[in-house]
Amino acid sequence: MNKKHSYIGISFIVLLFGIYSIPKIVKHFQKADLHTFTKVPAFEFTNQEGKTITNKNYQGKVFVVEFFFSTCPTICPIMNEQMLTIQNEFFGNPEFGIASISITPEIDTPKVLKEYADRMGITHKNWHLLTGKPEADVYKLSNHGFKLYAGKGEEDHGGFEHSGLFALVDKDGYIRSRYDEHGNPIMYYRALPEQTFPNQISELKKDIKLLLNE
Repeated sequence: MNKKHSYIGISFIVLLFGIYSIPKIVKHFQKADLHTFTKVPAFEFTNQEGKTITNKNYQGKVFVVEFFFSTCPTICPIMNEQMLTIQNEFFGNPEFGIASISITPEIDTPKVLKEYADRMGITHKNWHLLTGKPEADVYKLSNHGFKLYAGKGEEDHGGFEHSGLFALVDKDGYIRSRYDEHGNPIMYYRALPEQTFPNQISELKKDIKLLLNE
């Protein structure tokens, strides 16, 4: 083979390598235009199947976090109806998960949460209903770790209160969010419609897809 043919062969190989690798390189350096907050604190709970679940179970996954309780008569059923639409949107995706952390662990045993999951139609294998820590520890995780309010409340709210917000977490364990119209990060996504603002579930689904493709 003469030098001319050698150069042509090498050029062809380089071209093929570029066609194959450049999109992967570009994708590697692309980041979703979402704000990055603090890393999720370490946690360990028991899920509705009686299995120990920690934040390590969510490593390499995009996941959504909520605080709830199974006997909640007000916002929890609405929140989890919304969460079910997210489950269905990403059903079967092994890189997606949901963490629903109970703020009433003495009531929400794994058996109770299993019944709740069956009743609600929770079937995604990475949707864990989590319980087992003392109430005070759960409040600390919610209020200080995630900065999502949880605490005692009025009897007509089931005796407890918590936010109607979802936290979005990326594959590296950082809380992420989009920006509002003024360029400020929203931090959390509203699961419930308010008087002047709609819920943000459609935006949350779009941002989950962005993070899955990072």
